[in-house]
Amino acid sequence: MPGQRTRRATPPNDRVSETAPITLSPSLPGRQPERGPGQPMRRFWLCADDYGISPAVNRAIRDLIERGRINATSVMVTAPTFSSGEAAALVALGGAAIGLHFTLTAPFQPSTPAYRPVARDGAFPSLPKKLATGLMGRLDPASLRAEAESQFEAFRAAFGRPPEFVDGHQHVHLLPQVSDALLAVMSEQAPAAWVRQCGRPTRLSRRWGDPKGLLLDVLSRRLRSRSAAHGIATNPAFAGTYNFARHSRYDTLFASFLEGLPHGGLVMCHPGFVDTELQRLDTLTAMRENEYSFFAGERFPQLLAALGFGLA
Repeated sequence: MPGQRTRRATPPNDRVSETAPITLSPSLPGRQPERGPGQPMRRFWLCADDYGISPAVNRAIRDLIERGRINATSVMVTAPTFSSGEAAALVALGGAAIGLHFTLTAPFQPSTPAYRPVARDGAFPSLPKKLATGLMGRLDPASLRAEAESQFEAFRAAFGRPPEFVDGHQHVHLLPQVSDALLAVMSEQAPAAWVRQCGRPTRLSRRWGDPKGLLLDVLSRRLRSRSAAHGIATNPAFAGTYNFARHSRYDTLFASFLEGLPHGGLVMCHPGFVDTELQRLDTLTAMRENEYSFFAGERFPQLLAALGFGLA
């Protein structure tokens, strides 16, 4: 198994060279001008969420890692078809950071029998119910802590080590009580890992048209503060949210994700192939194949080169 890599934050005013390591810190996300002549390339994390959700999605993510098109993926250890074999196939590739995709929403089921509340079928509550309960501070701290410990233990059992980073399925890790439980467990079980914050580097005037992104910005402010108190690093900026129902060209969307993204920023993506297991668990299907096609094609590296970006 590959060893865990430790990343240390550097002062935000330090000069960054093209070969400099990615830096992580609890500082606020900031804008950076587009690359000009003589300016260093900006390196960033491109993280494919939902590894483990289905065999077809797993194959697509592994293919992109092998091609050198993405450099991180987060794993759903609670997914029904996730197995030690899927973990081993991912580890064998190398070349990508592997994190825990903490999951607390339907149709997935808790890994701890005592988790409360659950739906009638024993699954986690739906995302709207989880958000409503979480934003009102009515989640059970003991259940959250136990579930976080259990998912960390499942990750360690599958990969032989703690996750390199932690994020949340449908961003549930940003909810105050959830983040408190996660950070406490991270401090004990994965103190060198970093946690995804979802504060965007885009201009404030452009944020008002994206209510979902605005909520993530607000919740991320608290997460950054609490992470700093725990001594846990965060990514300096985040991008990748969009309205999945709209039929926008993904290459155009992706270019907008890079606007103002600083060195060390993170872009979330959901590439995948579609199989019956994915269709059973998730409504997001066609957009995964669209994203995969973009990342596997030649437009993606051309776009990065034109904008002065490269993967970490």
